[in-house]
Amino acid sequence: MKKAMIFQGGWDGHEPHLTSVRFARLLNEGGVQTEIYDTLDCLADAEKLLEYDLFVACWTSDSIKHEYVQNISRAIGRGAGLAGCHGGMCDSFRDSPDWQFITGGQWVAHPGNDGTRYMVNINHGSSPIIEGLEDFEVCSEQYYMHIDPAVEVLATTRFPLVNGFYAANKPVDMPVIWTKYWGAGRVFYNSLGHHDDIFDKSPTAEVLMRRGLLWAADSKQYAIKNGLSDEKYLENKLLYKI
Repeated sequence: MKKAMIFQGGWDGHEPHLTSVRFARLLNEGGVQTEIYDTLDCLADAEKLLEYDLFVACWTSDSIKHEYVQNISRAIGRGAGLAGCHGGMCDSFRDSPDWQFITGGQWVAHPGNDGTRYMVNINHGSSPIIEGLEDFEVCSEQYYMHIDPAVEVLATTRFPLVNGFYAANKPVDMPVIWTKYWGAGRVFYNSLGHHDDIFDKSPTAEVLMRRGLLWAADSKQYAIKNGLSDEKYLENKLLYKI
């Protein structure tokens, strides 16, 4: 059976405990065994991390030891998946550019704050994760992100909706959901999730999260099936010695 590690903590305002429990349920329903940790020390044993198929980040606005980032970087690069939502993954560790490099983006602003109504627009044909889904509305914070241009964008939202200095620029379609690779490992991110109940109020958001979690959990099997190996990336020291 596939095994996932969920680490939850940091700022309570993003309800990391609730999202970690929800994601554990979604993974268990998909046949993935889960373990939830409330300490980042779960990332201390580099060799033990290699036993996991998936890491789920539910940790917001905190610091992380550089060696922990190195350890999880190596495990993902060798085929494990990484998945998460909103601040639990892309506003986790603002002082770690290496973490941001792995995840593919960093939260920077939410113009209009909570209660903003906006559309999430599906990028049809971009991935099996969004197959059969349609655009949907949410009422939450709308996230302005700084993005790795290498990500595969699955869904976007249009800025600006509210006024501000940033609105002097041209309208932009900001990525909401994306995937990328880190070595032989798959990475999935969904910027929705300021509060856990977004997944109840907008059921499509939970469908996307479930599919993304299971897609990332299948990372090792995909790598083996397609002959991918972390060995081909070893010469790039950024992957394992960041």
